[in-house]
Amino acid sequence: MKCPGQDTQYWKPGAIFNVKCPQCGHTVEFFKDDTARKCSHCGHRFVNPNMDFGCASYCQFAEQCLGTLPPELLAQKEDLLKDRVAIEMKRYFKSDFKRIGHASRVARYAERIGKFEGGNLSVILSAAYLHDIGILEAEKKYGDGAAEHHEAEGSSIAAGILDKLGAREEIVKEVCDIIGHHHHPAAADGVNFKVVYDADMIENMDEKCKETPVDSTELAADIKAAFLTDSGRDMAKEVLLG
Repeated sequence: MKCPGQDTQYWKPGAIFNVKCPQCGHTVEFFKDDTARKCSHCGHRFVNPNMDFGCASYCQFAEQCLGTLPPELLAQKEDLLKDRVAIEMKRYFKSDFKRIGHASRVARYAERIGKFEGGNLSVILSAAYLHDIGILEAEKKYGDGAAEHHEAEGSSIAAGILDKLGAREEIVKEVCDIIGHHHHPAAADGVNFKVVYDADMIENMDEKCKETPVDSTELAADIKAAFLTDSGRDMAKEVLLG
């Protein structure tokens, strides 16, 4: 079945219109469902300024429907990914508000650290929201949620979620790699891993401190030794030492 918005029999006046090329000012004719067109005068290719991409910004079949997606839409698609991942995480954990809260706080820290450290926020936030997604399966299979167990189970669950949301293969691969060893840093880990690791470390340390208060001198020493980024270390001091 063809999408009604793409079927010309439903089009109204104005569905075909002219736009001036932003490069040379030449008139370029657009159909409302064109994602982009090339100027016949100067060869400049530009995005349809009147197109409402709507569901294309998150639909996994957008490229089949609309053709090659312009860079602007790809950026929007990846920006929306983190919000949709957050929703899927909450659906997965259902009424387990403790784990939903933990993942949400880790994502919040990761976003702040990531803005200072750089890296791809779509990867960072997707991994942050899903870093413990394997814990329920680990508890079923092994009888506990130990780090190595939920790391092992989490990657395939995360891959299923990200594939359903239409994430690019490179993003799926990196997010799953982070999840698969998020408690066990390696020398080759990049900035995206380090940001997620530090964000999770802050939340884990904060939870432990609330259960069993730790002397500030000891805590300061732990913070100095434990973190992989300067921004993570600074945020840990802010959160844990006040």
